[in-house]
Amino acid sequence: MTLPLPPRALLSVSDKQGLVDFARTLHAHGLELVSTGGTAQTLLEAGISVLDVASVTGFPEMLDGRVKTLHPRIHAGILARRDLPEHLEQLALHDISRFDFVVVNLYPFADTIARPEVTFAEALENIDIGGPTLIRAAAKNFQHVVVVTDPADYAALAAELTHTGSISAATRYRLACKAFAHTARYDRMIADFLANRTQFEEATGQVQLQPPDAFPPRLSLVLHRQQALRYGENPHQSAALYVPAEHPAGGLAAARQLQGKELSFNNLLDADAAWGLVGEFRDAAACVIVKHTNPCGVGLGAVPLEAFRLARETDPVAAFGGIVAFNRTVDAGTATELSEIFLEVIIAPGFDDAAQKVLAARKNLRLLVVADEARPAADFRTISGGLLVQSPDDRLATPDEMRVVTRRSPSEDEWRDLLFAWTVCKHVKSNAIVYARQGQLLGVGAGQMSRIDAVRLGAMKACLPLSGAVVASDAFFPFRDGLDEAARHGARAVIQPGGSIRDEEVIAAADEHGLAMVFTGMRHFRH
Repeated sequence: MTLPLPPRALLSVSDKQGLVDFARTLHAHGLELVSTGGTAQTLLEAGISVLDVASVTGFPEMLDGRVKTLHPRIHAGILARRDLPEHLEQLALHDISRFDFVVVNLYPFADTIARPEVTFAEALENIDIGGPTLIRAAAKNFQHVVVVTDPADYAALAAELTHTGSISAATRYRLACKAFAHTARYDRMIADFLANRTQFEEATGQVQLQPPDAFPPRLSLVLHRQQALRYGENPHQSAALYVPAEHPAGGLAAARQLQGKELSFNNLLDADAAWGLVGEFRDAAACVIVKHTNPCGVGLGAVPLEAFRLARETDPVAAFGGIVAFNRTVDAGTATELSEIFLEVIIAPGFDDAAQKVLAARKNLRLLVVADEARPAADFRTISGGLLVQSPDDRLATPDEMRVVTRRSPSEDEWRDLLFAWTVCKHVKSNAIVYARQGQLLGVGAGQMSRIDAVRLGAMKACLPLSGAVVASDAFFPFRDGLDEAARHGARAVIQPGGSIRDEEVIAAADEHGLAMVFTGMRHFRH
């Protein structure tokens, strides 16, 4: 059963995008429009007839606008059940008209508190009271009332009204679900804001003696589904991409796909790993090739083509079916060589027109344009029955923070290679060992249960000579055997956090082999 064309609509919005056209549609279908101050003024200026709320309630807006719609003549008109004669009789007894359309969006609380200079008082005044009350009342009575909280729904509702003269029960139900999610998200934002220690101190004038807690006692995550994925880690698993509901998605989640098949769960995980690493390099063109979230090729060059060639040389076999990321726009020459091997995804800040024409021949190849890094504010991992939260590993030790611990100091070239290897190693699964030379990844030992095996695996996987290479280790060497093994393969310098109880033994091994070794004082496990 569908709802008859309602006689009256209530409009009260902060976001006036699309409002005038939608109001015209409602008015054209015989709806009497009722509105609050700012919204009413917008409609009147557009030449649309509208009743001010005060003329319905018999009371002016009060308390600097804090009280506008909180009145029985408004809420009884929204909450009355049309299928109960006693409700309709009570409306008639008190001369109250029903509202069958409620179009409301809320004060921009999220935008307000996002401003660095916002005061607590200003934030407090942007907590909407009447709006959520109207929305919840209309959503509760969705069987008889159409509640609209999102300007993005205006066009579809206008079309439904035009074609059918009414709004279907299915549409009303969908909008009610959306409305309750909207007010729930709004209340969570307010609760999280008020739970902040700084806000407590400004609001009460009291100082909290306990140290600030980096993680609040309650964590609210409100996400909306942005994209259904082809499948999860395996074809029998379903999957979807969700993004924060309060703010537009950035980084890889906001990537624009130019061509290719739908993305899968694994595609996005690998693409994020590749994009995270390539974004670490800014001073040169960089290319990263990833398989199963581990880099299997990294190269720095003057131009993207040179960087890609160096990255592919790391492990040409592993590059097959890989995910490739660039930190520069891909040109036609680079695209031509990319098209010569099978790849799943290519990610870049852009692809010029000529490059797109070349890659268009590979119809299944996914091209993703990512506009920014959008590094996460927190890192989330699920476990059975819970969620682990940590601050992101978003910092590398600088050379000034590092300490040369061997008799021989690294040469200028070795320092450059050590910093490159250390950057790559941060993005390799633990236990992680990286061999590198002259801006090129040479070998990777990833995800091993012992560090000596990671050293051996990295050398075994190397397709290029390791003589003169540097070695990076994501955590300390617990024994000297790792240094002995690296030296046996031709390594000349090592970078590692240090901190083992056997550091002196490891340093002595480096000195015996004539290696230069640097301690960073910072570990980069990646589980």
